[in-house]
Amino acid sequence: MLPAVDYLIVPDKGDPYLEGHKCDVCGAIFLGERSVCSKCFARDKISKVKLSNTGTLYSYSIVYRSFPGIDVPYISALVDLDNGGTVKGNLINVEPDPENVDFGMKVKVVYGDALGRKDKDGNSYMSYFFEPA
Repeated sequence: MLPAVDYLIVPDKGDPYLEGHKCDVCGAIFLGERSVCSKCFARDKISKVKLSNTGTLYSYSIVYRSFPGIDVPYISALVDLDNGGTVKGNLINVEPDPENVDFGMKVKVVYGDALGRKDKDGNSYMSYFFEPA
Protein backbone atom coordinates (compact mmCIF):
# COMPACT_ATOMS: atom_id res chain seq x y z
CA MET A 1 0.00 0.00 0.00
CA LEU A 2 1.08 3.54 -0.74
CA PRO A 3 0.93 6.24 1.96
CA ALA A 4 -1.87 8.76 1.38
CA VAL A 5 0.24 11.62 2.84
CA ASP A 6 3.99 12.15 3.01
CA TYR A 7 4.11 12.12 6.83
CA LEU A 8 2.62 8.59 6.94
CA ILE A 9 5.55 6.21 6.86
CA VAL A 10 4.92 2.64 5.66
CA PRO A 11 8.14 0.69 6.25
CA ASP A 12 8.90 -2.56 4.43
CA LYS A 13 9.04 -4.26 7.83
CA GLY A 14 7.19 -3.16 10.93
CA ASP A 15 4.09 -1.10 11.57
CA PRO A 16 3.18 2.17 9.85
CA TYR A 17 3.60 5.39 11.81
CA LEU A 18 3.22 9.14 11.55
CA GLU A 19 6.43 11.14 11.25
CA GLY A 20 6.85 14.66 12.52
CA HIS A 21 9.69 17.12 12.63
CA LYS A 22 10.87 18.44 15.98
CA CYS A 23 12.79 21.64 16.63
CA ASP A 24 15.98 20.80 18.54
CA VAL A 25 15.92 24.28 20.11
CA CYS A 26 12.37 24.78 21.44
CA GLY A 27 10.88 21.26 21.09
CA ALA A 28 7.96 22.28 18.82
CA ILE A 29 6.68 19.44 16.63
CA PHE A 30 5.30 19.90 13.11
CA LEU A 31 4.04 17.80 10.23
CA GLY A 32 5.87 18.14 6.97
CA GLU A 33 9.54 18.72 6.38
CA ARG A 34 10.93 22.19 7.04
CA SER A 35 14.24 23.89 7.66
CA VAL A 36 13.00 26.73 9.91
CA CYS A 37 10.97 26.38 13.12
CA SER A 38 7.80 28.48 12.88
CA LYS A 39 7.71 28.83 16.68
CA CYS A 40 11.24 30.04 17.56
CA PHE A 41 12.62 30.61 14.03
CA ALA A 42 15.68 28.40 14.58
CA ARG A 43 17.21 27.45 11.23
CA ASP A 44 18.46 23.96 10.31
CA LYS A 45 17.80 22.59 13.82
CA ILE A 46 14.94 20.22 12.88
CA SER A 47 15.02 16.43 13.44
CA LYS A 48 12.63 13.69 12.32
CA VAL A 49 10.58 12.11 15.12
CA LYS A 50 8.15 9.21 15.27
CA LEU A 51 4.82 10.55 16.56
CA SER A 52 2.71 8.89 19.23
CA ASN A 53 -0.20 6.63 18.27
CA THR A 54 -2.34 7.99 21.12
CA GLY A 55 -3.75 11.40 21.87
CA THR A 56 -6.63 13.59 22.99
CA LEU A 57 -9.46 14.99 20.89
CA TYR A 58 -8.98 18.76 20.76
CA SER A 59 -11.72 19.76 18.31
CA TYR A 60 -14.05 18.21 15.76
CA SER A 61 -16.63 18.95 13.12
CA ILE A 62 -19.33 16.70 11.75
CA VAL A 63 -19.25 16.98 7.97
CA TYR A 64 -22.56 16.62 6.14
CA ARG A 65 -21.50 17.79 2.65
CA SER A 66 -18.34 16.74 0.86
CA PHE A 67 -16.91 15.93 -2.54
CA PRO A 68 -18.78 13.43 -4.73
CA GLY A 69 -17.96 9.87 -3.70
CA ILE A 70 -17.19 10.73 -0.06
CA ASP A 71 -19.66 9.16 2.36
CA VAL A 72 -21.23 11.64 4.77
CA PRO A 73 -21.71 12.33 7.58
CA TYR A 74 -18.25 11.81 9.04
CA ILE A 75 -16.26 13.33 11.90
CA SER A 76 -13.25 15.47 11.02
CA ALA A 77 -11.06 15.75 14.12
CA LEU A 78 -8.05 17.62 15.45
CA VAL A 79 -6.03 15.52 17.89
CA ASP A 80 -3.21 16.58 20.20
CA LEU A 81 -0.90 13.58 20.16
CA ASP A 82 0.75 12.39 23.34
CA ASN A 83 4.40 13.50 23.37
CA GLY A 84 3.65 16.42 21.01
CA GLY A 85 2.19 17.30 17.65
CA THR A 86 -1.33 18.04 16.46
CA VAL A 87 -2.86 16.08 13.58
CA LYS A 88 -6.10 16.36 11.61
CA GLY A 89 -7.90 13.19 10.55
CA ASN A 90 -11.21 11.39 10.61
CA LEU A 91 -12.62 9.97 13.83
CA ILE A 92 -14.09 6.55 13.05
CA ASN A 93 -16.10 3.91 14.91
CA VAL A 94 -18.23 6.64 16.52
CA GLU A 95 -21.69 7.64 15.32
CA PRO A 96 -21.39 11.20 13.96
CA ASP A 97 -23.58 12.79 16.61
CA PRO A 98 -22.39 15.34 19.22
CA GLU A 99 -23.88 13.11 21.93
CA ASN A 100 -21.23 10.49 21.10
CA VAL A 101 -18.17 12.74 20.92
CA ASP A 102 -16.48 14.41 23.91
CA PHE A 103 -13.78 17.07 23.80
CA GLY A 104 -10.80 15.64 25.63
CA MET A 105 -11.67 12.02 24.83
CA LYS A 106 -8.69 9.70 24.48
CA VAL A 107 -8.12 8.37 20.97
CA LYS A 108 -5.65 6.14 19.20
CA VAL A 109 -4.30 6.21 15.67
CA VAL A 110 -5.26 3.28 13.46
CA TYR A 111 -4.09 2.57 9.93
CA GLY A 112 -6.03 1.13 7.03
CA ASP A 113 -7.21 1.39 3.47
CA ALA A 114 -7.80 5.00 2.37
CA LEU A 115 -11.51 4.51 1.69
CA GLY A 116 -10.88 2.47 -1.46
CA ARG A 117 -8.80 5.13 -3.22
CA LYS A 118 -6.29 3.89 -5.82
CA ASP A 119 -3.64 5.46 -8.03
CA LYS A 120 -3.73 5.26 -11.84
CA ASP A 121 -1.97 1.87 -11.73
CA GLY A 122 -4.53 0.39 -9.32
CA ASN A 123 -2.33 0.54 -6.21
CA SER A 124 -4.22 1.07 -2.96
CA TYR A 125 -3.50 3.92 -0.58
CA MET A 126 -3.07 3.58 3.17
CA SER A 127 -4.29 6.30 5.49
CA TYR A 128 -4.61 6.91 9.20
CA PHE A 129 -7.72 7.44 11.29
CA PHE A 130 -8.56 8.06 14.92
CA GLU A 131 -10.83 5.91 17.06
CA PRO A 132 -11.73 6.00 20.76
CA ALA A 133 -8.96 4.48 22.88
